[in-house]
Amino acid sequence: MAKDRILIIDDDNKNIFALSAVLRARKYDCISATSGEKGLEILRADKSIGVVLMDMMMPGMDGYQAMALMNKDLELKHVPVIAVTAQAMLGDKQRCLDAGAVGYVSKPINVDHLTDLITKYI
Repeated sequence: MAKDRILIIDDDNKNIFALSAVLRARKYDCISATSGEKGLEILRADKSIGVVLMDMMMPGMDGYQAMALMNKDLELKHVPVIAVTAQAMLGDKQRCLDAGAVGYVSKPINVDHLTDLITKYI
C-alpha cells in the first residue's frame, strides 16, 4: 500500500483549511485531526499516511506528547513527523527534532520549504 497521504494535526481549523488547500493544489491527499488524541486514532486506523504535519502547541495532548506516544508504538514510530509551530524561539527547532520530528517549519509557513520536506517522505 502506498503511503502517500498527509495527516495534518492542528487544533485550529483555519490552519488545517489553509494547509490543506495549499497542499491539495500541489496534488497531495490530505486528511486532518483537531487533537493529538484523534490524530493517533487516525494513524492507527489508516496505514496510507506517509507523513504527519504536527502542530506542537495544542490543548490537551500537545505535539510533543503525541510524538512521544508514537515513538513508543511499533506501528507508528516509523511514520515521519514534521513539526509545525508558531514558536520560533531559539532552541524550539532542536526541541522538536529531539522529540522525534524529522523536520520543522514555523508559522507563517514557507510552502516551498514545507513541500521540500514532504517530498523526502512521500
